[in-house]
Amino acid sequence: MPAIRSICVYCGSGFGDDSVFAENAAALGRAMAEQSISLVYGGGNVGLMGTVAKAVLDHGGFVTGIIPEFLKSREKLLEDVQETLIVPDMHTRKRLMFEKADAFVALPGGIGTLEELVEQMTWAQLGRHTKPILMLSTKGFWKPLLNLLAHMRNEGFIRPGLELNYLVAEQVEDVIPMLEASARRIGLVGNEDVIEQHF
Repeated sequence: MPAIRSICVYCGSGFGDDSVFAENAAALGRAMAEQSISLVYGGGNVGLMGTVAKAVLDHGGFVTGIIPEFLKSREKLLEDVQETLIVPDMHTRKRLMFEKADAFVALPGGIGTLEELVEQMTWAQLGRHTKPILMLSTKGFWKPLLNLLAHMRNEGFIRPGLELNYLVAEQVEDVIPMLEASARRIGLVGNEDVIEQHF
């Protein structure tokens, strides 16, 4: 049995300006299905979120979509998934996404993707979980955020004992192996040990 059974993917409800973003979303979805890793995501049928979900489904994988009632029309609920949870608000959505996932991956996206990613990093920093968190930095997409985190560290706002727990992959084929390795390492060192990894 793999260490990672489910991945929550945060990503844009748009496609961005380069087709490589959608290509990588589809490649990740395919890889997850081929390795029997289920997808937990925001439930929409648009942009990168729709692309990754359809790729999982097209290759025989399992998808859980979690969407607030008010976003059903805006994000065009993907009705083909095996499990759809319609929730009253964003807080419930994010809590359920957290509970159902063994790891988190952030693909390129907008402010909502950033907010979800940073929330998981904050929870890990505060010792609330040790689930792996990974940014897929296609075309260096997450480099500005990584620079900001380095700036926070250099200015003394990310202090010793409050290190961040995240991984960065440049290539989509590295995502699942890096998550698996992190999950195995965390299992060995114990839940109290938060490991910082970044490029």
